[in-house]
Amino acid sequence: MTHAHRLAAVRRSMAEQGIHAFIVPHDDEHLGEYIPPYAARLDWISGFTGSAGAAVVLADKAAMFVDGRYTVQVRHQCDPSLFGYHHLIDEPYLDWLLSELDAGDTVGFDPRLHSQHWHQNAKARLAEHNITLVPLASNLIDEHWQDRPQPDSHPALLLSQDYSGQHSEAKRSRIADTLAAQRIDAQLLTQAEPINWLLNIRGRDIDCLPVVLSFALLHRDGAVQLFADPAKFADLDLQAHCGQNVSLLPFNELASALQALGNRQARVQLDPHTANAWSALLLSEAGAELVFAEDPCMLPKACKNPVEVNGSRAAHLRDGAAVSRFLAWLDRRLDEPNPEQEDEGTLADKLESLRAELPEFVEPSFSTISALGPNAAMCHYHHDNGTPRTLGQDAIYLVDSGGQYLDGTTDITRTVAVGEPDAEMRKLFTLVLRGHIDLACARFPAGTGGQQLDALARMPLWQQGYNFDHGTGHGVGHYLSVHEGPQRISPKGSMVALTTGMIVSNEPGYYREDGFGIRCENLQVVQPADLNGDIPVFEFETLTFVPFDRRLIDSHWLEARHITWLNQYHRQVWENISPQLDGDDLAWLEQATRPI
Repeated sequence: MTHAHRLAAVRRSMAEQGIHAFIVPHDDEHLGEYIPPYAARLDWISGFTGSAGAAVVLADKAAMFVDGRYTVQVRHQCDPSLFGYHHLIDEPYLDWLLSELDAGDTVGFDPRLHSQHWHQNAKARLAEHNITLVPLASNLIDEHWQDRPQPDSHPALLLSQDYSGQHSEAKRSRIADTLAAQRIDAQLLTQAEPINWLLNIRGRDIDCLPVVLSFALLHRDGAVQLFADPAKFADLDLQAHCGQNVSLLPFNELASALQALGNRQARVQLDPHTANAWSALLLSEAGAELVFAEDPCMLPKACKNPVEVNGSRAAHLRDGAAVSRFLAWLDRRLDEPNPEQEDEGTLADKLESLRAELPEFVEPSFSTISALGPNAAMCHYHHDNGTPRTLGQDAIYLVDSGGQYLDGTTDITRTVAVGEPDAEMRKLFTLVLRGHIDLACARFPAGTGGQQLDALARMPLWQQGYNFDHGTGHGVGHYLSVHEGPQRISPKGSMVALTTGMIVSNEPGYYREDGFGIRCENLQVVQPADLNGDIPVFEFETLTFVPFDRRLIDSHWLEARHITWLNQYHRQVWENISPQLDGDDLAWLEQATRPI
């Protein structure tokens, strides 16, 4: 079935239901960042495979809305005779809908795929123009998606306390106490990561995100009803692992559980940004009193306990050895005949194969960004979206990759010379590295949010008239999502205070369209600084140990303190990684970590 036929089929369903517009977001019912194949409705209707965006279908036209990361990709993947292209931020699809529809028209949406917050805002916005937002009982795409994949049923994993550091009962009791103090009867949890963290479970339901997809109700006495596929727990004793007051129920019993809360007029808390509109509508219509607040698992999940921090340190040491072996192999490969036989895809595969040899390794933590030359100028480039570029024609190579280990999650970017970088490339690399060092050295008082630190990483670039168009740092989970909130370091970022145990990336960059891309990324964990001052102060402990490419450094753009930091860092890399290497790899590391 072509995309034209798919659009025609959906339009027939729209006409049958009297719907003038239908919205197709890039989301599943959990509203997380990553979705399983059975939820890839945006791809089915349009061909667009990016990680964010939306399509809007009208009777006589359709439009795609994507952000700046995907303006090139959407034109490659979506037929311009079927879809118009719009910038998701500059021209939101609700604005476009208002310009296209008439008073009295209706907009259909699947309430499972939109947040409660979005629903309330969109409903009010459209109502101002006498346009009605209609929640649909079933998704119009599902009616026509004949070969829709079935949800996978990989077995769940009960994560040992040796890795998690805290029993589920302790976590549940801590959060239930906060609910009881606010007279809240139950907390609806809808995203997989907080639920998996709370119960110390993991899964393989989505590539690179080690979770069991699920919903949960946490009651004020600490009891949890987990709504998931019971087959995933067939050979596991969930209650022995989590505690007797945890019950496992199939997905289709969630509606009756929400109805029961409504029937007794319970006070139910949910996060309006992550809970879908379907659950909020059902609860409200059944008689529940809704309380809106951030998911109470998010902050304690972000503040890793000492066992999780130690696990993360160990995972990064193994990971650093794998990445160092890859970079050593890459240098040798460049000196061998026919380096052009390697391309971005084979390089990514080589790196993954080295990680796969490691104990505790489960899978990559995201799809590797393996980008040569101009491809590296696209921050979220993936070689599968076109013809992979071959080695030997470019001066620099950017590789952003990571691993999921039972004891931690890694994420590292290195930019390396694979040809002859010119003076401007070396200058820009050094300015990016200088910003990375300035942020790594930061000390900051308790209560400081990532937004307040972001300028440290940008200042060296700003001083020379450059910048980069992405956040400086995101939170990272513990054997969970490589992108984690509520902490982050960004100009429009979070004012959630950075505090002990939070892991964040430090990844300034520079990108020149059709030219090259540079990024320097380590992960860091927030720790108390042992100072003699009169206020509590935090600092960053670096977790990642892999050399930065000395061939790209122009020390003219560094101060003495930056050189001191870099030489000290490389000495730590040598001390931590050299025991894991031998032969040519060890010789490479010795050279790569020499002081400048």
